[in-house]
Amino acid sequence: MKIKLNPDVETVNLVKTGLKESGGYCPCRLDRTEDTKCMCKEFREQIADPDFEGFCHCMLYYKEK
Repeated sequence: MKIKLNPDVETVNLVKTGLKESGGYCPCRLDRTEDTKCMCKEFREQIADPDFEGFCHCMLYYKEK
């Protein structure tokens, strides 16, 4: 398993700016809970699945098998 940043630098910069403005919460989510703090609960659960490969919700991280 390997987790890496999205290779699209523009997307990474946009999401990182959103994270700074939101205090570390996913800029794609309206609610501000511990579950939406980056790295969000949804992606942590996805990366726990050995068969999952893909991006997190906000497209910042990518998990390879």
